[in-house]
Amino acid sequence: MRHEISILIIGLFVVLSTASVTAGILSMRAPKPLSATLVNLTQRINAWWVMVALMTVAFFFGRYGMTILFALISFAALREFVTLTHSRRSDHWVLLGMFGIVIPFQYWLVWTAWYGLFVIFIPVYCFLLMPAITALHGDTERFLERVSAQQWAIMISVYCVSHVPALLTLNVPGFEDRNLLLIAFLIIVVQGSDVLQYIFGKLFGKHRFSPNVSPSKTWEGLIGGLVASSLLGALLAF
Repeated sequence: MRHEISILIIGLFVVLSTASVTAGILSMRAPKPLSATLVNLTQRINAWWVMVALMTVAFFFGRYGMTILFALISFAALREFVTLTHSRRSDHWVLLGMFGIVIPFQYWLVWTAWYGLFVIFIPVYCFLLMPAITALHGDTERFLERVSAQQWAIMISVYCVSHVPALLTLNVPGFEDRNLLLIAFLIIVVQGSDVLQYIFGKLFGKHRFSPNVSPSKTWEGLIGGLVASSLLGALLAF
C-alpha cells in the first residue's frame, strides 16, 4: 500500500507543479492588474498545495495521522460555523462542550472503531442533551433558532467529517490494510469535481442556478463537473 500511496502523492505533486508553472506563466504574460479569474485560479492552486501537503503528512502517519487531521478540520469547520450563527451568553457552556468534549470523544470513538456508539453519539445523545443544557439557563430568546444551529453545526462539521477517517475501520474483503486508498479516492474525486465544475463553468457556463448563494455556479458547470468526476471515479476504480 505504501508504494501505491507514494505513486499517488508523486502524481499529485507533478500535477500541482504543472498547474503552478502554468498559472505563473499566465500571470507574467497577462496585463496588470490580473483578471479575477486568474487570481482565483492562483488562489485555488495554492489551496490545493496546502491540502496535498497536509494529506501527505497524514498519510505518512497512517490511521493516527488521518484521525488527528480530520479532528483538526472538524475543529476549524465548527469554529467557522459558530462564528456565522447567532449565539448568546447562555450558549457558552454548550459551545465549550462542542469543542472540548464532542470533537475529542467523537474522534476517539472513530480511533477505537466503536461503531455502535460512533454512529449515534451526536445525532442521538448530543441532539437531546444540548437543548436541555441551553434550557437550564432560562434564556428563551430565539431558542429554537440557536439550538437548531448548534445541532446542525456539530452534525455537519463533526459527525459528517468524522466519517472520512472512519473509512479506515471498514473491513473490506480483499482490501485489508489498504483503507487509506479509500480516503485518497474520496478526496481526489471530491476535489476533482470542484476543479471540473470550475473549468466547465468558465468554458460553458451561462445559466446560474443559485446566484444569491454562489454567483459563479452554473448549471453547465454543475452537470459537466458531475459527469466528468463520475468518469474520474470510474477510472480510479481500476
